[in-house]
Amino acid sequence: MRNSKYSGRGNFFSLPNELFQLGLDYGELAVYSFLKRCENRKTHQCWPSIKTIGQAVRMSENTVRKYIRRLEERGLIATEPTEVITKHSGRRNGNLLFTLRPVGEVINDHYASQLAELELAAERQRVAKLLRERESPA
Repeated sequence: MRNSKYSGRGNFFSLPNELFQLGLDYGELAVYSFLKRCENRKTHQCWPSIKTIGQAVRMSENTVRKYIRRLEERGLIATEPTEVITKHSGRRNGNLLFTLRPVGEVINDHYASQLAELELAAERQRVAKLLRERESPA
């Protein structure tokens, strides 16, 4: 008998293989994976609380915040604060709204950044060589 709970439709999520080219550590990977699990596949957004993420990945809220900052720095996610209006018309901070960028774009940005660093290093070496040539007696 087939268990309808695990019918193969909607009860899983996938991670792009390219994600592993970015050298994420276990914490970044855990937090990103949970966000990916929560993500709306059409909008690429979700808004779980820091507490919910922490409980799911077994990390403290401060540790989750640290990994969220790292994921933002790597360009994998963007966050926006949200606001909640209470019953008495008061305003409170809501959960962060997370937007997950397509991993292909992140990989392209990563490689472009690495290429720019290599070009800068090559230019520095070229200038250093020219300076050495000028300083040394002929």
